[in-house]
Amino acid sequence: MRGTVIKWASAGLASIILWAASAQTSLAEVAVPHLDGAILGPLWAAPFIGLLLSIAILPLLTPQIWHHHYGKIALFWALAFLAPFAGLHGADQAAFELLQAMLLDYAPFIVLLFALYTVSGGVFLDGNIEGTPFVNTCFLAGGTLLASVTGTTGASVLLIRPLLRANEDRRVNIHVVIFFIFLVSNIGGALSPLGDPPLYLGFLKGVDFFWPAQHLWRETLIVSGILLVIFFAMDTTLYSRDPKWRDPTPAARPPARIRGWLNVLLLAAIVAVILATSVWRTDARIDAWGVGLDYPNVVRAIALVALAALSLMLTPRAFREGNDFTWGPIAEVAKLFAGIFVTIIPVIAMLHAGRSGAFAPALALVGNADGAPNNAMYFWLTGGLSGFLDNAPTYLVFFNAAGGDARQLMDGLPQTLAAISAGAVFMGAITYIGNAPNFMVKAIAEEAGVKMPSFFGYLLWSGSLLLPIFALVTYLFFR
Repeated sequence: MRGTVIKWASAGLASIILWAASAQTSLAEVAVPHLDGAILGPLWAAPFIGLLLSIAILPLLTPQIWHHHYGKIALFWALAFLAPFAGLHGADQAAFELLQAMLLDYAPFIVLLFALYTVSGGVFLDGNIEGTPFVNTCFLAGGTLLASVTGTTGASVLLIRPLLRANEDRRVNIHVVIFFIFLVSNIGGALSPLGDPPLYLGFLKGVDFFWPAQHLWRETLIVSGILLVIFFAMDTTLYSRDPKWRDPTPAARPPARIRGWLNVLLLAAIVAVILATSVWRTDARIDAWGVGLDYPNVVRAIALVALAALSLMLTPRAFREGNDFTWGPIAEVAKLFAGIFVTIIPVIAMLHAGRSGAFAPALALVGNADGAPNNAMYFWLTGGLSGFLDNAPTYLVFFNAAGGDARQLMDGLPQTLAAISAGAVFMGAITYIGNAPNFMVKAIAEEAGVKMPSFFGYLLWSGSLLLPIFALVTYLFFR
């Protein structure tokens, strides 16, 4: 399996390099069609809504069908948009919109996720840790910080199995996984574009790399701090009442150690690549069938794929096997998000049309009577949809609803951008389907024998713990 993946990763890298070398900005000008969102009716949003509802409902109603056919379902909804759009607006315009969405938005997004997932999967925390309340709290706090460096997906893949092993002897450990999803799989990703997919989409749209850290650290500190205090108190109580806990002997519990240090260096290299390309300014572009690709974005993609390929080639198989590493989660994300990025094309166009578009009534909800943005509504609408649909496309929708101009939002409406960003990242923790790592962590925990709550059981946990904290954040920062 590893050899097959290495072969495909190497072939993909070679294709990118050859294409980048052959494509030049001196190619003949291609007429770029303009999609006017004002002429589109709300029915064009149906494929996007249909796909998101499929992601939310079908895994619960028909898990077997969903597991085996989610890629076909995503393709169905993508074609449900592309086929009639091509028939009504022409194949050329449909092809251009598709290429623009795939090359400018989807490709950078999935390449970063693939690199983080692949490299972090090669870091193996060997040995066992005693899951005391202090150790668990430190584990969650460290994972919360790590999530903004390796991404919520990377941190979740890296840390969930060691944490489960540390608490495997405890009778009650569901709460450990639930707080892990809250903090490591979601809230901890709020401080950098590497942390969570919504912020990376914002970075691709022009938001400065360090903007989230500069403007969201207070909100993140308050939310994570309160949750860690609650967790420590809860874990201390449950730990003291757990009769099945047995302190292992030193022989039975060898000291923990990190293996796969090469991948730690590769994770640092990923961060360095993102930082270097984020400050690279050039007007040079590669013309790909009328879609202009900035050189920094092309170089970033090449470097990230190369780092992932190095990890695959140089990491001993035993480290990934120790992590129970599989390609299933990233394959699911890749297929589903391909459909999402296609079906969201008309939604973004209608939002760009502003008051002239089909979403004018909805946009009125996020604006005050004087025309100023209602930051509280931006926070709760972005967050509410992020929790029940998916936070990355939801961020994109409200980012465009606020104007879609990164520089204007950063300089003129920083609290609005902060509300959108915090809502998308924080409230992805409300349900299992709010963020890609949530379901992945749930599946890994259940595989390890943890009886995780149902969809609505988890919703009861998140609603009772998270919503009051989010109300406090609204009062302090977004009213």
